[in-house]
Amino acid sequence: MAKNTKAFVQDFAFYEQLWEYYSKNRGKIRSRYNDLTKKFLAYNDSNENSDAFLREPQFEALEMYVFVKEFMDNAHMYQMFDEWRKRENRFSDASYYTIHKGGQGTILDMGDEQNEIVFKQMKKYKEDYPNYIYALTMGLGKTILMATCIFYEFLLAKKYPKDKRFCHNALVFAPDKTVLESLREIMTFDKTKVVPPEYARVLDQNIKFHFLEGTGITLHTIDDSDFNIVISNNQKIIVKKKRKADTPADILFGSGSLLADIYGNDDDDSDVWDDASLIDNQRFKKLCRLPQLGVYVDEAHHLFGANLEKELRSGGANKTTLRNTINMLAASTSIVACYNYTGTPYVNKQVLPEVVYAYGLNESIAHGYLKDADPIGFENVKNEEFLRTSITKFWERYGGKTYEGLLPKLAIFAANVKEATDVVRPAVEKVLGELGISLSTVLVNTGDPSVTKDEDIKNFNNLDVIGTEGSKKQFIILVEKGREGWNCRSLLGIALFRSPKSKVFVLQATMRCLRQLTKEQLKATIFLSKENYDTLDDELRKNYNMEISDFGKSQNTNKKVYKVRVLPPPRSIKMKRLWHEYSLIEKEYSVPIDFHLAELDESKYEAKMYEKGSLRLGLSEKETNIDSMKEQERFSKFSLTAEISRYMNISCLTIAKILRESVDGSDNIVAAVNRHNEILEDVIIPEIFHTLYEVKSTQKSEDVDMVLLREPKDSGYYEFSANDELVITKGHNNFTPKEEAKSFHADTYCFDSKPEKECFLQYISSNKVREIYFTGMFTSNQGDLSVQYYDPESKRLRKYYPDFLALMEDGSYQLIEVKGDNKIDDEVVLAKKAAAEEMAVASGIHYLMYAGSTLMKSNVLEPTLVVQQASIEI
Repeated sequence: MAKNTKAFVQDFAFYEQLWEYYSKNRGKIRSRYNDLTKKFLAYNDSNENSDAFLREPQFEALEMYVFVKEFMDNAHMYQMFDEWRKRENRFSDASYYTIHKGGQGTILDMGDEQNEIVFKQMKKYKEDYPNYIYALTMGLGKTILMATCIFYEFLLAKKYPKDKRFCHNALVFAPDKTVLESLREIMTFDKTKVVPPEYARVLDQNIKFHFLEGTGITLHTIDDSDFNIVISNNQKIIVKKKRKADTPADILFGSGSLLADIYGNDDDDSDVWDDASLIDNQRFKKLCRLPQLGVYVDEAHHLFGANLEKELRSGGANKTTLRNTINMLAASTSIVACYNYTGTPYVNKQVLPEVVYAYGLNESIAHGYLKDADPIGFENVKNEEFLRTSITKFWERYGGKTYEGLLPKLAIFAANVKEATDVVRPAVEKVLGELGISLSTVLVNTGDPSVTKDEDIKNFNNLDVIGTEGSKKQFIILVEKGREGWNCRSLLGIALFRSPKSKVFVLQATMRCLRQLTKEQLKATIFLSKENYDTLDDELRKNYNMEISDFGKSQNTNKKVYKVRVLPPPRSIKMKRLWHEYSLIEKEYSVPIDFHLAELDESKYEAKMYEKGSLRLGLSEKETNIDSMKEQERFSKFSLTAEISRYMNISCLTIAKILRESVDGSDNIVAAVNRHNEILEDVIIPEIFHTLYEVKSTQKSEDVDMVLLREPKDSGYYEFSANDELVITKGHNNFTPKEEAKSFHADTYCFDSKPEKECFLQYISSNKVREIYFTGMFTSNQGDLSVQYYDPESKRLRKYYPDFLALMEDGSYQLIEVKGDNKIDDEVVLAKKAAAEEMAVASGIHYLMYAGSTLMKSNVLEPTLVVQQASIEI
């Protein structure tokens, strides 16, 4: 029994239950978020914004980040689990958010004993502050996700400065200098990729970056200031104990160091956390003076196993860990939470209990976010034979090819500098000579300046930069470069013969070549000695809960990648581009304003508490007003006048006169606003605005020539993934020459659904149709045919791309959309419909929306369906 309990605890992943709960309640939960959060999520949701930048795993992690922040109020993981196992509060079966009557998950059926074991394990590792882990496999974009989360925090903190849930400052830790350099992306990253442009400008105006790349750099933050992002690697936050205070000369010329080597052994710092008094350096003191600090730790993909657990845990003999440093900060300032971004949720096959979201190596490969891999083990061969076979096989597979303009590369690992220069390089050059490959394709990076020159380092850093000398290098001989955070997308193979001192190095080196290179999933080749091959299998089990045999198992979808080419001549259509111009006309203030405060229903602003008293007795629900618990700003006549004047940029004297002369009277206005601050922006300011100004809207239009499909910029074709049964190519389905001539501005159409394909077949075969083009598969930067609409959910302007454009025999045009029956009356679909109608009417085009069931059951172009068709024409 004890063995089964242990196995259960190791296998149990609470984050999976949280995700199930969130995904089944997504609509309900997101409806409770404030408008700014809704807009932020919608902007990054590919289902709502076709131009969304984040990958699906990144967005799902962001969703869980917001869920824990706003819905669960930054609760500790053990607190969330405790409520979940007890079916309390939001996890209650009686809750509005219950996912099924039987309870929130199967663990509740496994027995109270096992529930208690999991709970105690979670509570054992709790900190004084919330601590979360987001585990995304290397290559999925943890740095971008981290930046997106920080930007979200700062926007919400700016909007709601009194809300303690949001971080006003961020401290970002990297494990080493290489990863620290990769974190520069947070500073240079185009925020508009993940932040709506109007809000990105707000961030640009407020964020202050502090990049601590050396021990001699002073931290220049203003005490009690907001929106600082401090990025540091192994800088020492706590200096060693000293027997005496610094002299003025010490203070002037020495900055001290921030933190012992976070991820390595530093014997010199072994006494950092003894009982002697510690002297805080300038940077630590500065960090302690930053309010509502969020700590973001990039453990990076090269941390696995015990090293990962050591850095995520506090306590123990090693008192120089990053976790204890964060705890020291927490004791001196207000830490909102600590967010750890790791490459795996596992430590020795066991899920870390603080994991909120995880997307593993197996999933990443199966869904095409990483390259697949073909590990090959060699037994009973010599080093030279291993190199000959590896290079030859690599060249057979990848030689003479380019991928997105980059040459494929093979990383060859040597045990030390001497082996790299005296054994590996001569052997590699000999094999290249036999294969007729230029020796200029070899690059050696050993870390030894006598061997590796500055030019070599420059070329190494430019391996993925098209047109540089570095991009021409294909055989990279390395020493100790497996674990550091260097990125090379064009790396398609690694060769590791000698068994390294650290077994996890084999896994780290393997991960180097899995980063995605093209939209079509490629397969990298891993050349290993048999010993390293077995080591890789063991490390995969420990750190990713997968095996070598799992490589090559792609997701079981029937989708294939199709190369879609544009066919001449270019097709285009003249349409009206519509826009509205607004002008503000000042009006003379003459008549007192009636705010109708006496008739205002204030119940919508009231804070209420609902209490049943007893579930056992079935008492009726009691409602209690708890307005007294709300944080309301108290105004006087003068401060309210000043607030409105500042908001509207209107003279205080004018505002004072308006309030004084109003029908309601200034006393009643002040009283109403003090009862509910929301009345100020909902009633008072809008009424004053409409009294003093008139907004005139004028619709404008111009004729534009919309090209249906443009030639791709970087290659001769576009790539699309689709199910084979939903693909039609020119010459397919026994089309007649007349039918072929009606369509195909691209040689291949990849439909999303059977109704779309059915619609195309009905139109192309009808004598009433002169031309029909499938336009729905081509989006931004591929074609011009789009409709701009106002999204009622995200409250943003968006574009959508109609499915078909048809030219009928009578010379009229039809713009056609195909929707599932359950989507016809969707709020967003109706918004698209209204916008398309406006553009279509102005352009003299008919806009049609067909339900999927209608297309599958009938021919929509038959005369008998004229009446039915008219009912959905707009």
